[in-house]
Amino acid sequence: MRDETVVPVGSGITRIAVSAQTSAGAVRPLNEDSFRAEVPLFVVADGMGGHERGDVASRTAIAALAERVAADAVPTVDELIEAIAAANDAVRAQSERDGVDGVSGTTLVVLSLVRGGGDAAYWLAANIGDSRLYEWTGRELKQLTVDHSFVQELVDTGRLTAEEALVHPERNVITRAVGVRPDVVADVWLLPVSGEQVFLLCSDGLTRELSDDAIAEVLMRHGAAGEPCSIADALVAAAVDAGGSDNVTVIVVESSSATALVDAGAHDRIASTRDRVGAELEDTLPRSGGGAA
Repeated sequence: MRDETVVPVGSGITRIAVSAQTSAGAVRPLNEDSFRAEVPLFVVADGMGGHERGDVASRTAIAALAERVAADAVPTVDELIEAIAAANDAVRAQSERDGVDGVSGTTLVVLSLVRGGGDAAYWLAANIGDSRLYEWTGRELKQLTVDHSFVQELVDTGRLTAEEALVHPERNVITRAVGVRPDVVADVWLLPVSGEQVFLLCSDGLTRELSDDAIAEVLMRHGAAGEPCSIADALVAAAVDAGGSDNVTVIVVESSSATALVDAGAHDRIASTRDRVGAELEDTLPRSGGGAA
């Protein structure tokens, strides 16, 4: 799928082109990934739990977010944080209604336009689990999120290298998920909306099969400008061709701002916004340089 939208934000406009593709992969019969790719909210959810309940968990989380964030309505930071909490509640309630034994839940990675103070606009990024958000500069692929996973904790404490994490037998174990506990805390942070930006959201079905260098090669080869749909298709196809051992979902978001929407006081307003959503947010900000390669 592909869509292009012009969004008036603050004193400027932002043109957003978005595409998404998903596949069950080459091994699993059921696709437990779900996604939403509608301005202003982009989400990938990777269901877990098995027994054909992972797909229910991921769909439920996406539906709860969509209910709180209407299409074409740019939310505030607080509204989006509340929507993530509502998604957690919805997955837990659905599991109880279905009589699920054991654990049923889903990862979540979110990118959304949000309204800030004055005429400022930001991208709000959030993640729970090991689905990832990247930024593509045209030359460099930057992982913005930090995986909530057992192997990432080992990497962070120096007990495992990033290369060893890729083949560790417990690399699939995540340490945070939507729907597992009554409360879940997402890593949340804000990015300026400015100039030309390209973001990539994905489930681990992509990063399990393709290294960051391989992903960057596909992005470089196909080019981000003007052809986001072909890039999403190409990335999913490359992951399936590389083995397709898991479901794979990719969203590519291209943002082009007609005017700079963040002024010299943006950093102060970002800090102020973080204070409003609670001091506990500071403990969840992504660790600099974090993320398994």
